[in-house]
Amino acid sequence: MRFEKWHALGNAYVLVVQPEAGALTPKRVRRLCDRDTGIGSDGLIEVVAHEGARAEIAIWNPDGSGAEMSGNGTRIAAAWLLRDLGRTGVEIVTAGRLVRAAVAEGGLVRQEIGDVVVAEDEELELSGERLTLIPVDVGNPHAVVRRDALSRDDLLRIGPALETHPRFPARTNVQLVHPDEPGSLSALVWERGAGETSVSGSSAVAVGAAAVARGWCTSPVHVRMPGGELLVALSGSSVVLTGPAELICTGTTEL
Repeated sequence: MRFEKWHALGNAYVLVVQPEAGALTPKRVRRLCDRDTGIGSDGLIEVVAHEGARAEIAIWNPDGSGAEMSGNGTRIAAAWLLRDLGRTGVEIVTAGRLVRAAVAEGGLVRQEIGDVVVAEDEELELSGERLTLIPVDVGNPHAVVRRDALSRDDLLRIGPALETHPRFPARTNVQLVHPDEPGSLSALVWERGAGETSVSGSSAVAVGAAAVARGWCTSPVHVRMPGGELLVALSGSSVVLTGPAELICTGTTEL
């Protein structure tokens, strides 16, 4: 099987194009994503079909589960298609969501993510702490938690507990966020099916949308994560995400 390995601010994905039927199973995806016995990545992008400037993809988490949406994954798929076609704009379809993408200044990729839903605040009991969270739907589920200061210890404690909380029967992505200035915020991410993640595109969209909805920040929002910075711009409920995507290598695997 031929593959390409890409990364978006250190968030790495293996990309495969139309593998043979049955070639990808949860067990095989876990092996491919394993950094010791496989290629090593934070997930896998399966290009299911592509024609002209449109590609349909399926996104796999490194634990072999499926992801409805990934901001970094769709941006990598868009960068792959933009490169192969030599065009300035393409469309990526994943789990029924259409993402329009185009080349932006500085070699970045600009994505029209579509509508994002920021729900009302909720309170949950978590490990003896009363936690306030904001549920956000980016095509996949998110739980945004504002903190006075960001702590990795808090992320490692809150992230896995909130991901698997009964409130989220299909699990959820978790973000701890601290507004820095009117146009920027810092965030730590615990990704569903992947764990602690240095940067996440859909998480950037979730925290950016939550911050604007709650008046913590104004659009556009510079979202700073340990792996780097993404730009989130909102117009009503519609969101545009801009960031980089870079090819690491190409190859073949017998896995």
